[in-house]
Amino acid sequence: MEYVASLTERGCVDGSVKKYEHDLMQFYQFLPPGKQIASGTLKAWRSALLKQGYAPRTVNACISAGNSFLAWLGCRDLQLMGQLAVDDVQPELTRNEYLRLLSAARQLGKERTYLLVKVFAVTGLSVQELPRLTVEAVRENQVTSLSGSSRRMVALPTCLREELLNYARQEYIASGPIFVTRTGKPINRTAVTACIQGLAPTARVAPEKCNPRCLRKLYLSTVAQIRANVQILVEQSHERLLEQEQMLVGWRQAN
Repeated sequence: MEYVASLTERGCVDGSVKKYEHDLMQFYQFLPPGKQIASGTLKAWRSALLKQGYAPRTVNACISAGNSFLAWLGCRDLQLMGQLAVDDVQPELTRNEYLRLLSAARQLGKERTYLLVKVFAVTGLSVQELPRLTVEAVRENQVTSLSGSSRRMVALPTCLREELLNYARQEYIASGPIFVTRTGKPINRTAVTACIQGLAPTARVAPEKCNPRCLRKLYLSTVAQIRANVQILVEQSHERLLEQEQMLVGWRQAN
């Protein structure tokens, strides 16, 4: 695409170029068969993105990419002005609510949904990273997570690895991504969010909490709490060690 190439020429970093390319490809796929852009096209795309479960901040970024592309084409009259209000306060999913989601998935016999819920809450992976959860990566416990320029190895608990591999075997998935559509393509954000939200009534959890973002936030808060608890234990152990040494060689050690 000439526009994407022009971004590189204008000094955009590689990560930004790829983001623009990804967003514009989504926009292209949204367009009707004739691929014509009208005055209300961006507004319709924004509504579609919101219905698919994208956060306002993400939707704003997508519309910004579309506006930039239209400006490059000289079609500023087709741009969509204004941005969605961004509310940074996400609903909090509790540990008990997470367990109820798992129980609801088991009760309804929805194994794939059960595994998706567990993957997001246990590994901290995002929807975009699901294609990295391949049979090979799970078998070798070599799943990687990329966030910007940072890279981390995802530790899969033994119980989750076994469940994922058992699911892959029964679905006859010998290699590649574990979560795919009937045609073999990686499952998309819309389908993931829809199947998790389908558990809300049975699990008695608010629908707005039943999404990958809230499950991932639960993972992050759980890990942060565990690390804080470990730090407290480290400090307490260090304090006891110093007290013992003080008893032995302190300037005013006990007689």
